[in-house]
Amino acid sequence: MLPREENELVTRTGAGTPMGETLRRYWIPALMSREVAEPDGAPVRVQLMGERLVAFRDSAGRIGLVDEFCPHRRASLWFGRNEESGLRCVYHGWKFDVEGNCVEQMNEPEPFCHKIHLKAYPTVEMGGLVWTYMGPPERMPAPPKYEWTQVPETHRHVSKVWEECNWLQALEGGIDTSHAPILHRAITPNTTRPGIPVQGPFVRGKAPTLEVDVTDYGYRYVGIRPLDEDKTYVRSYQFVMPFTQIRPQQLGRALGGGDRKMIAGHIWVPIDDENCMVYNWMYSYGAEPLSQLDREERGNGNGPDYVEQSGEFRSLRNKRNNWMIDRQVQKHETFTGIEGINTQDRAVQEGMGPVVDRSLEHLGPADRAIIVARRLLLDAVKSVQEGGDPLGADASYYGARAIEKIFPNHQTWRETVLPEMDVETPLAAE
Repeated sequence: MLPREENELVTRTGAGTPMGETLRRYWIPALMSREVAEPDGAPVRVQLMGERLVAFRDSAGRIGLVDEFCPHRRASLWFGRNEESGLRCVYHGWKFDVEGNCVEQMNEPEPFCHKIHLKAYPTVEMGGLVWTYMGPPERMPAPPKYEWTQVPETHRHVSKVWEECNWLQALEGGIDTSHAPILHRAITPNTTRPGIPVQGPFVRGKAPTLEVDVTDYGYRYVGIRPLDEDKTYVRSYQFVMPFTQIRPQQLGRALGGGDRKMIAGHIWVPIDDENCMVYNWMYSYGAEPLSQLDREERGNGNGPDYVEQSGEFRSLRNKRNNWMIDRQVQKHETFTGIEGINTQDRAVQEGMGPVVDRSLEHLGPADRAIIVARRLLLDAVKSVQEGGDPLGADASYYGARAIEKIFPNHQTWRETVLPEMDVETPLAAE
């Protein structure tokens, strides 16, 4: 359980809140690059931690992320004209560059641009995402060079989906490894619906023992599952502060059931205290590029069959239609009767309500990763409040990988898996 005071502390992310000020000390995904692909194209609404912003790409290709509301009369700049290296308010013609500088005032006979500044946040494009930093300029961390952001475009894919619950609720669902072969399993080998197959090691393995190693960026953790009589199945993960999970995707993912050098993950970004945007990414760290089938994300619930591909990126299966649960499918084919792996995650997490009351929980050893994440987040808040830097605001996570393996049970995961969980020099593509 988590006392109500601490639950309030870790879930509230608005400007001026302790957790909000802590999250603003990291690079945060703001939107996908393809949403602002065209110079002088239409501006895009962005909401981060309760702040209403707009993003635009100017004539030179630079990306601005600025306050949505013009400082003149507070008209929305989403209506704005993106032209000639600036965003112009349609109400009175005030114009702002990507740094928030006022450069023109069409309605003023004697402009006073030098007195006006629009709130603007720095951005960097990396891995198909536009990232922003919302904290003190002098404390800006190292750029977010995860390995997946550095591979060629042919070897990576990113998508996003709006989730209707608090960011931490969604994150904790993602880093919880013990639920996956239960919530996501198929219950018959004959179904064609998405689900973890009953004959696969994830379902066949016994309940996991969790081990968590705290690192300079968060922690690495493993679920150790006895498999058959003489084998062990281990799935390793990485949690990078404050809201990123790296997970393995190597075994049985290729067409025909083969193995691939693939890793995937999620980033849970607060929209406000009751909604978050989940960024889903995958990449190949081998020679084989991603396929079109990979990019369609049909089984995981994040692709075009499941999520709006523009605007707010809302899930088509949501609480207003009961996530389209099919009780006959639940009875005969999949454990939930809900279509799509991550749709199932969203359903369970959203079904808890906007902000779950953690004081009513009863946690066990299988929840160790969640318990440690909460402690690290509370420690990060304390560090920022005392004038220091939060954990993970450096480059220590650049080489982090997540690996899964099956090996003889006389071996250990530290022998077989750990050596592959970090690379000294992340590769563009081996």
